[in-house]
Amino acid sequence: MATQPSRILVVDDHPLVRAGLRSLFDDEPDLTVCAEAGNVHDAIESVRTHQPDLALIDISLDDGNGIELIKRLKAHTPELKTLVCSVHDESLFAERAINAGARGYVSKHQLTEQILEAVRQVLSGRIYLSEEMVEHVINGFAKKRDASTPSIHDLSDRELEVFGLIGQGLSTSKIAERLHLSVKTIETHREKIKRKLGLTSGGELVRHAVQWHLEQA
Repeated sequence: MATQPSRILVVDDHPLVRAGLRSLFDDEPDLTVCAEAGNVHDAIESVRTHQPDLALIDISLDDGNGIELIKRLKAHTPELKTLVCSVHDESLFAERAINAGARGYVSKHQLTEQILEAVRQVLSGRIYLSEEMVEHVINGFAKKRDASTPSIHDLSDRELEVFGLIGQGLSTSKIAERLHLSVKTIETHREKIKRKLGLTSGGELVRHAVQWHLEQA
């Protein structure tokens, strides 16, 4: 009897990316896309409905953040394997993804063969990281930073999410609405971000966030 292909849920807010990944997996007899989702809500529903073996998740989603989605899936469906596939800085997000419960991180910039390798490696029960990131990990996330030097790496997952939304031009009230949090909570996050990054004003925070967002694009 032929082995059933592993079932993959593709979670990405860009329809063209989802279509491209579906096409990639359609050519592989051992892999199949059982569902697609563009946001956190639909991803959770798809997991319940389709029971995939692996969820391939982007960092940026229509209604939230891939890291938070991974945490929720880990809490409610611990047997589900998750793998991040994103354009965002691996050195900044890979550790966060692993800590949240993901089994690996692969860049969308990688060749299709490497994306397939990452998927199969995670399905087999192993963790996948690029060679560069493995070296980064071995070196203790390399070049241990001077504790006195402000760094975006010092932000919590939620603070980094707020920082990213500020960089997209969202107001405090819009960020609160997007994350289902109070305006006061977002204001608190903004103050913590400013302190951790050594910024002195809201304008400086916005400029810093916009510049970072453009670098991630």
